[in-house]
Amino acid sequence: MTARTATPATDQPLTVTADDGVGLAGTLTMPGAPGPRPAVLLLPGSGRVDRDSNAGRVRLNLGPALAAALAEQGIASYRYDRRGVGETPGDWHRVGFHQNRRDAAAALRALRTQPGIREVAVIGHSEGAVHAATLAAHDQPAAAVLLAGYARPGRDALRGQAASMVGHLPAPLRAVATRLGPFAGRQVERVAASTSDVLRVGPSRLNARWLREQLDHDPRADLAAVRIPLLAITGDSDLQVDPADLEVIAGLVPGAETRRVPGLTHLLRVDEGRPSPLAYPRLLRRPADPDVLTQVAAWLAAHLRP
Repeated sequence: MTARTATPATDQPLTVTADDGVGLAGTLTMPGAPGPRPAVLLLPGSGRVDRDSNAGRVRLNLGPALAAALAEQGIASYRYDRRGVGETPGDWHRVGFHQNRRDAAAALRALRTQPGIREVAVIGHSEGAVHAATLAAHDQPAAAVLLAGYARPGRDALRGQAASMVGHLPAPLRAVATRLGPFAGRQVERVAASTSDVLRVGPSRLNARWLREQLDHDPRADLAAVRIPLLAITGDSDLQVDPADLEVIAGLVPGAETRRVPGLTHLLRVDEGRPSPLAYPRLLRRPADPDVLTQVAAWLAAHLRP
């Protein structure tokens, strides 16, 4: 296992180039200890999220927390703003699910070429975990960690998420959401049948290309092709990803280690109460669960060359 470093880590700006020439602006965190270091590419969840897994008022602040936990183990990390977010140019509404995956692959290749970096692993949360599984299968990172990643066709994952979120609302809100369900279902089918990058639903612009591609994606083929060390963690209070998918991952990936964390939500915060999407604002006032971050960093330190 890599020894912990007492020297403070440093953050430095780093822009890597995607396959089409777009510059993905991000942050490279380097441990203070000298010598070539392993590194980890950090991939966030879905939405208009920046390098720190923040989208407007929804602020997970997962990037800095993971970077700090990894640096304590002597591991570097890189995280970047998605297209059309933060300092990365583009129109977020037109970026597809597959484009996010291609950008992740480009960032992985670029990170391997950075001075002082010896080998590269990947950590993904939610949508990022699905892309991490694809990288693990086809781009040969040294190891992969899937945080709250699903292991079923995207359409099934979306249906399960909707049912779980509605089912954990208070009765009056659950009744309203149930009545709105058919309308939401029709909008999803409208998107699935579309060919446009962007659709309007009422006053809002919807990233139709991303949703269409996500609905059609089945991560199980990628998971079955993984032959590197893999850790999958999902909380038993996760309303957006079925923790039973850990069993699917374990069955598909030889030697995979899976951990189902009591009370852990999709936000990677522990909630001792009854799971509810209404608890999200309260949970976001807390930091990401330090025990989970420590587990992830320690596992990677044990699977990467010191």
